[in-house]
Amino acid sequence: MATLSRQEFFRQLSAGCVLPSAQQGLEQVWQLLLICLGCRVLWRLGLSPWVKHLSSVAGGFYCLHHFFQLQMVWVVLLSLMCYIVLFLCRHSQYKGVFLSVTILIYLLMGEMHMVDTVSWHKMRGAQMIVAMKAISLGFDLDQASVGAMPSPVEFMGYIYFVGTVIFGPWISFSSYLQAVESRRMNFSWFTKVSLSMLKSLACLVVSTCVAPYLFPYFIPFDGEKLLKR
Repeated sequence: MATLSRQEFFRQLSAGCVLPSAQQGLEQVWQLLLICLGCRVLWRLGLSPWVKHLSSVAGGFYCLHHFFQLQMVWVVLLSLMCYIVLFLCRHSQYKGVFLSVTILIYLLMGEMHMVDTVSWHKMRGAQMIVAMKAISLGFDLDQASVGAMPSPVEFMGYIYFVGTVIFGPWISFSSYLQAVESRRMNFSWFTKVSLSMLKSLACLVVSTCVAPYLFPYFIPFDGEKLLKR
């Protein structure tokens, strides 16, 4: 097998991995970005809080259906179960503990093939985001960081917040309420969003195309032979 020159190697890497990975990443998230922008514009119109929360739920439902189709029902089931547990334990000082145990049992049942393996693994990230949000809210209520039990619309708006429902990251309930209040959309805001998007694509490309070629030199699986080569 002929050895590629450095220029040929980078040319093939760019055409065969970097550009396709970046393109597929954009194809996955462009609708998510548009819905986030639509919610942000809607929240700037001075609507009542419950309308804002409902729009967050609607956007989150659309994104879940877009990525998971009918399998999204397992994410919805987990969120409903979390609110029921919080409501039943609303007078307890251990809401976070009860909710943690309930979510752990639910996730273990899922891992033990309550759902088919392919579908469950596809939804695992969204399930963990829901679990982290609900558990953090439970402990915030225990510690009085959140003053009162959220209404069902507030809770579901937080759980299905379109900016975090698919890929995360986890945000606190107070951060969600600040997002719903929506700061001004100015040039600085658009600049930060654009930079974050470019950084995300760069991380995707590095993890997919660059890291597999770098790791063998730092962690040589073939031992001394690879280092000698």
